[in-house]
Amino acid sequence: MTATKDQTISTAPRTRTQAPAAAGAPRRSVVFSLAVAAGLTVANIYYNQPMIGLMERDLAGAAATYVPTATQLGYAVGLVVLVPLGDLVERRRLIVLQCIALSAALALVALAPSAGLVLTASLFVGLLASVAQQVVPFAANLAPDEKRGAVVGTVMAGLLCGILLSRTLAGFVAGALGWREMFWLAVPLALLTAALMALQLPRSRPQPTGLSYGGLIASLWGLWREFPALRLAAFTQCCQFGVFSVFWTILALRLQEHFGLGPQAAGLFGIVGAAGVLAAPVAGRIADRSGPHPVIVGASLLTLVSWLVFAFWHSIAGLVVGVLALDVAVQLSQISNQSIIYALRPEARSRINTVYMALMFLAGAASSGAATAIWHQWGWSGVTGLGIGISLLGVALQALRRK
Repeated sequence: MTATKDQTISTAPRTRTQAPAAAGAPRRSVVFSLAVAAGLTVANIYYNQPMIGLMERDLAGAAATYVPTATQLGYAVGLVVLVPLGDLVERRRLIVLQCIALSAALALVALAPSAGLVLTASLFVGLLASVAQQVVPFAANLAPDEKRGAVVGTVMAGLLCGILLSRTLAGFVAGALGWREMFWLAVPLALLTAALMALQLPRSRPQPTGLSYGGLIASLWGLWREFPALRLAAFTQCCQFGVFSVFWTILALRLQEHFGLGPQAAGLFGIVGAAGVLAAPVAGRIADRSGPHPVIVGASLLTLVSWLVFAFWHSIAGLVVGVLALDVAVQLSQISNQSIIYALRPEARSRINTVYMALMFLAGAASSGAATAIWHQWGWSGVTGLGIGISLLGVALQALRRK
């Protein structure tokens, strides 16, 4: 290290350092904090799923069953209008401010007196919970190339914990206290996340793009057209996340109708599915060593197997086995696809992540809405047919890639 470099570091603020991308492996405490933040923020779009039965009864109408769809739609919009800002402004400040705004949106859901207002407030919760996708590119920027898959895998493990364990927490809180109390609990959790990020994260230094905010948004289409690998990764994960959303949107209704079980049981399935967290760092290391494509093919086939289990094994044991396979498959595919897209253009990671995740969550919202409508019309058999069909499409995409 040169004397000039030593002097630069010694005169920098002691409490915060500038963090150029991939200057060295980030500290474990920073990676852990990013994983916690990803989990706590993304959890907000899933608290509603095990509570749908309670919300439907309390709000007196089937409209409440579309709360998961509204939340995921808001998340998709947030990915398009908010996440690209990470390529333009200092990302730590952006994350902190978005977490504070998220706490206000959660309070609105808890206070909303009607199904219509709950749907509207849920849309804003989803919009602001997209801060989770500011966290993941931040982790990718901090990691050196040879460790990016492992670092992103660790942060994504935290995100998956948030997705799955949010249902466990919401199921027990709603069963004991009520669904509004769950949203009140989420308010201080969002504020604690803001404080954690303010204390732990280094300041980011966005690479100059020469683009205004409008230019960033306009450039999304150019990135989509430029990179076939981005298109394939996005379409693949649309299928994976689509069937994931189908299952978790309907699970509480299935348990309530067929097994007579309440939100606590739906929440317990989050613990079962959290086994998929173990797949995240493993997938990242495999992608670093031998490439992501074989993992994606295997994950697509495993997703299809999970839905065949749901369709033909009509018991709690079948649901347990199926959810284990489904969550592992979705996580393997997610990490592997992200290792592909984050290598495409480092200075545009936030925008590439925007394109990828926005399409994924639009697919999730559409699949969630379709599953709800099919459930009311044809029940579980219709839902499993939908899941199998989307899974087959994902397998077909991998066959086309090989050609």
